Amino acid sequence: MFMTIGSISLLLGLALVGHDAPKSPPAKDPELRTELLKRTVADQEAREEWIKWMKDHGSGGVVTTANLNEKERAEFEKLTGRMKAVDEENTRWLRGLVEKQGWPTNTRAGKDGANAAWLLVQHADADPKFQRQCLDLMAKVPKEEISQSNLAYLTDRVLLAEGQKQLYGTQFHFADGKLQPRPLEDEAGVDKRRAEAGLPPLAEYARLIEEQYGSGPPK
Repeated sequence: MFMTIGSISLLLGLALVGHDAPKSPPAKDPELRTELLKRTVADQEAREEWIKWMKDHGSGGVVTTANLNEKERAEFEKLTGRMKAVDEENTRWLRGLVEKQGWPTNTRAGKDGANAAWLLVQHADADPKFQRQCLDLMAKVPKEEISQSNLAYLTDRVLLAEGQKQLYGTQFHFADGKLQPRPLEDEAGVDKRRAEAGLPPLAEYARLIEEQYGSGPPK
């Protein structure tokens, strides 16, 4: 079995590169903003530790679990379990929030708070129906109330989980020995869609991913 950084959280670092996460003006619900930001700290800490371990024990962020010794397997399972537990708790909490109050918008939670909510739902892969629910809610709010690039990322995440092709090329995997976009709809029009969502051209994005995670799995 291969475990890759890309299979868990390829968007992690790129979500923080600054595609669309400016500083927030005062939020109407500062307590909500504070809670969202606090939860992303746990999310990021768990992933950063996991990714560091993967880089230390593999090549290009890829680890063959069958080749791990007993100590390494225990470390791997501990880090993976921690990340899973953080995601489960954040998903449970966010689901309750969304059911009662709807999607956290820029005005209500601040731009950084709304961005934090998006990061949490991006990592709610264990509940794809909830991800779809959040995507539909985000798509209905006024454009100025959510990040359009965040909407693009979640759109791709949901479409792929539903067995469809992504639209914006935000999700990559290892194929033919290198990082490539997962199946993409209308490749010729992808850069136009990315520009409309405030994302850089696909080639530039691919370069950033390769710089961050390496060019490919071990031979």
